[in-house]
Amino acid sequence: MSVVRAPRDSSAPTRVVLATHNPHKVAEFQQIVARTHPNIDVVAYDGPEPVEDGVTFAENALIKARAAAAHTGLVAVADDSGICVDVLGGAPGIFSAYWAGHKKDARANLELLLDQLSDVADPHRSAQFVTTIAMVIPDAADPREHTVQGVWPGRLATKARGEGGFGYDPVFIPDGQPHGAERSVGEFSDEEKQSQSHRARAFEALLPLLAAL
Repeated sequence: MSVVRAPRDSSAPTRVVLATHNPHKVAEFQQIVARTHPNIDVVAYDGPEPVEDGVTFAENALIKARAAAAHTGLVAVADDSGICVDVLGGAPGIFSAYWAGHKKDARANLELLLDQLSDVADPHRSAQFVTTIAMVIPDAADPREHTVQGVWPGRLATKARGEGGFGYDPVFIPDGQPHGAERSVGEFSDEEKQSQSHRARAFEALLPLLAAL
């Protein structure tokens, strides 16, 4: 796709394309960005999905960001996220979205993970949500790429709790909550999740790069 760039209007919002077709991620990123950088307009990606054949979160995030930048000509941001369970050696990890098969069935993924851990006692159910965000700045003379990471430590509940969030949120209990009053992310408000999550933590590391656009 060929893009003709007009002179930059310093008063206009900076448009950044988020390389995902997941509406939940788009909404979450838009809300996270709006909290601190209302001058950045996060738009959804409507181009073809690349094959995510990387073996790390960073590799897959860069694959998606490169594809979106090439397709739109805009600065592209992509995240690759997953839940990493210690007793499973870090799995599902990069396979989190496909844990129960290639249909990306979030409910099936969650139920399979709970079934696999059904005999694992609470002290051994530690896990982390991990996000790597890649940003690709398309420039024929000087293309630039950056990656940052955010980690949200916690443990897995024995059953889903709450109606909020998406994916594995209803079974993830973040660290740092008052003992006896611990909630899953599915029981968090949007504001609570967006201020604490792995994506929010990765985004904090991305802020200096966005500010320089």
